[in-house]
Amino acid sequence: MANERPPSDPRAAGLRAPRVQGRLPPKLYFRIGEVASLVGVEPHVLRYWEREFRTIRPTKSAKGQRVYSRRDVENLMRVRELLYQEGFTIAGAKKKLERNALRRAEPVEETDPRAESQAQVQVQAEDAKEAEKQAARDALAAANREASQKIRETLTEMKAEVEAFLAELG
Repeated sequence: MANERPPSDPRAAGLRAPRVQGRLPPKLYFRIGEVASLVGVEPHVLRYWEREFRTIRPTKSAKGQRVYSRRDVENLMRVRELLYQEGFTIAGAKKKLERNALRRAEPVEETDPRAESQAQVQVQAEDAKEAEKQAARDALAAANREASQKIRETLTEMKAEVEAFLAELG
C-alpha cells in the first residue's frame, strides 16, 4: 500500500500545478495539452468537464484534435477554482456559473466570429504544415525503398559474377 496516494494528494484527483496563473498566452486557440498545463489538471479531467459544463465546448481540428478558445480556457480556470479552491461540487459549480452568466446578461457561448475564423485559419495552417511534413516523409520513404531496391539488384548481380568466377576456378 506504499504506492497509494493519500486522499489529500492533489495528483490523486488529476491535478497539476498550473503553468500560468491569471494570464493566458496571447493566442486565440489552444490544444488540449496546453490547456491542461495552463489550468493545472490532466487532459482526462478536461474531457470530463466538457461533458459536465455546457460553457466548455472546444471545436475539433481537421485531424480531430480538440481546440479550445480563450473563453473555454477562462471557463476551465473558473471551474478549477470553484471545484478545488472554493470546494464546490460539480452540481454547485454548474449552478454558480449559470447564475453568473445570467447576471452578466450575455450569452455564455457567444464568441467573436472573426476570432473564430482566424483561429480556424490558424488550425488549418498548422494542419497544412503537418500534411506537408507527412508528404515529405512519405516521399523520403519511397526514395529510400527505391535506393534499397537498386542496391539489392546490384548486390545480386555481383553475387552472380562472383559465383561464375568461382565456378571457373573450381
